[in-house]
Amino acid sequence: MADPAFEVGKAARKILIIGSVGAGKTTLARRLCRKTGIPHYELDCVAHEGEGKSRRKRTPQEQMEVLRQVDLTGAWIFEGTLRESYAEILAWAESIVFLDPPLPLRKALIFLRFIKQCLGLEQCHYKSDIKMLCLMYKWTREFEASRPAFEARLKASGGQVVYLKYKSEYSINEMC
Repeated sequence: MADPAFEVGKAARKILIIGSVGAGKTTLARRLCRKTGIPHYELDCVAHEGEGKSRRKRTPQEQMEVLRQVDLTGAWIFEGTLRESYAEILAWAESIVFLDPPLPLRKALIFLRFIKQCLGLEQCHYKSDIKMLCLMYKWTREFEASRPAFEARLKASGGQVVYLKYKSEYSINEMC
């Protein structure tokens, strides 16, 4: 499924990749970053600053200030879950990619991510423990419960939204 916003010569310079936990947002963002040279930013790192015990949540105003500063630099790839405080980035994005694998697959991918993090095979900006695993499943349930409102926000944004269910539906070459 090729998105005209990603055609060669017309490549989007401001790309928002969104979806729930375990959808593959970070994987896609990293691949696009490597292919295009466009900087990639994790929205979780906008919401929080610091590492370990010094990690703290920024206020919604602080989060938007970070996003505005990044937007001023030009091209970007933001990826993460869409928080209420990030409403403006829907308008800034030239292309929005909504990764939405089936729920059973996302649940399996969350557990696989947890195992990889515990084994040190995947880096993360948070403490990977049972509490975090439970939170990821909780956030997935909350996402599913709020899905109609989320999808309405996407439609209301007026931006071009690409809906993908499986990783195999996207090709980096088609997107760049």
